Amino acid sequence: MKDIIFIHGMFLTAKSWKPWEKFFGARGYNCRSLFWPLHEDEPAILRSNPPANLGDLHLDEVVASMTHEILKHEKPVVIGHSVGGLIAQLLANKDLVSLAVTISSVAPNAMLEFDWNFIKNSALITNPLKGNKPFVMDETSFHQFFANTLDKSTSDIAWEDYAVYDSRNILRDCMGPVGQVDLNKPHIPLLFIIGEEDKIIPVALAQKNARAYTDSESIVNFKSFPQRSHFICGEPGWEEVADYVYTWIKGQQTEPSVKLI
Repeated sequence: MKDIIFIHGMFLTAKSWKPWEKFFGARGYNCRSLFWPLHEDEPAILRSNPPANLGDLHLDEVVASMTHEILKHEKPVVIGHSVGGLIAQLLANKDLVSLAVTISSVAPNAMLEFDWNFIKNSALITNPLKGNKPFVMDETSFHQFFANTLDKSTSDIAWEDYAVYDSRNILRDCMGPVGQVDLNKPHIPLLFIIGEEDKIIPVALAQKNARAYTDSESIVNFKSFPQRSHFICGEPGWEEVADYVYTWIKGQQTEPSVKLI
């Protein structure tokens, strides 16, 4: 069985992948969730005492850290959420992994979508007037943007268990040179997953991301899930998403599919 590496995105830590580790581990995979730099602690601790230099964290540092850990494995499967999805695309572009699953992925190459929630959320995070002051993901913001399909009390529990503050520079850098992918070269099989109620990454942007890969011989699959938010990996019903990913991975490891978007 292949190793599976999970990569979290902004405002979460590797703790958010623990149910997925258990799910895939029970199916015979060797699983490991990677912490970004300055994210290696319990979320409540990181919220009450954010690392002093959190606001200075940049995407290239995160990518370098993830690459360092990926190289300890022989071309694992990588599953990434949000910015972790973009990192999965970057790792695939470097031919460091065997399969890549991106869930609610930030798009590479400064791709945008003129969706109000996407623009509003992106502007709040990247606001240049805030300098390097970390973005505070409080309960209200988490429910409004991240876990909008949950009721407020359930969202608050998820925030308490998993949410952290994060560096604005991460999303800023996603739009720059570090977030560039060669979309024309042959590549490993890619699976793009999105929740249809995602207010951070709209469905249209996820589709644009998947369709941007142009090599006709390479596999790109796309799946949207109704009534799911950006918290698709943790909200009730996450098992359905995980099972879809498991079936896709197993299929690619036994009998690769054709390109389908």
